[in-house]
Amino acid sequence: MLIDYVGAMVQSLEIMPVVLNLDSVNLTDEQFWHLCQANRDIALERSAKGELIIMTPVGGTSGNREAGLISLVWLWNQQTGLGKVFSSSTIFKLPNGGDRSPDAAWIKLDRWEALTLEEQEKFPPICPDFVIELRSRTDALKPLQEKMQEYLNSGLRLGWLINFQDEEVEIYRPNQEIEIIEFPVSLSGEEVLPGFVLNLPI
Repeated sequence: MLIDYVGAMVQSLEIMPVVLNLDSVNLTDEQFWHLCQANRDIALERSAKGELIIMTPVGGTSGNREAGLISLVWLWNQQTGLGKVFSSSTIFKLPNGGDRSPDAAWIKLDRWEALTLEEQEKFPPICPDFVIELRSRTDALKPLQEKMQEYLNSGLRLGWLINFQDEEVEIYRPNQEIEIIEFPVSLSGEEVLPGFVLNLPI
């Protein structure tokens, strides 16, 4: 079975994520949900091309940065009450393909409340308004850029790909060229997260 195969693959992982080509496997949304539920200790994603991606755990430095960023967005949201904040454990079923887990995500409140309770409980069929992706030491840049493009294709309003390796940030906005800014930088949440500011490096 596919579930057993994935489990065996995870046992052999070293550092890099493993990408499985599922061209010959018709993995439905419901089957992907059950696959994730049966392997709760494994971080899985599915690209818009249908690839199954087995993610590896991050190290201490990346985990600390991720926690700090989520905390900052959460604190801002506590003060404004404008939406909902999500951790990297949340999988979003993107409207234009892919089941993805940003390192941090935020959704405007009225969009979140428009989902049914069942949709909120499972993999929400919605693209976040705002996402942050962190490039850890073991991450190749191109797959992260492709992931950001999947968000844009599904309705992302603002996204930050924070690249600590190269000390720069790629800013993604709909219908605009990607903006690349070098550290140190002060990032604005613009009209998406009004009043939110992130100073890098952290």
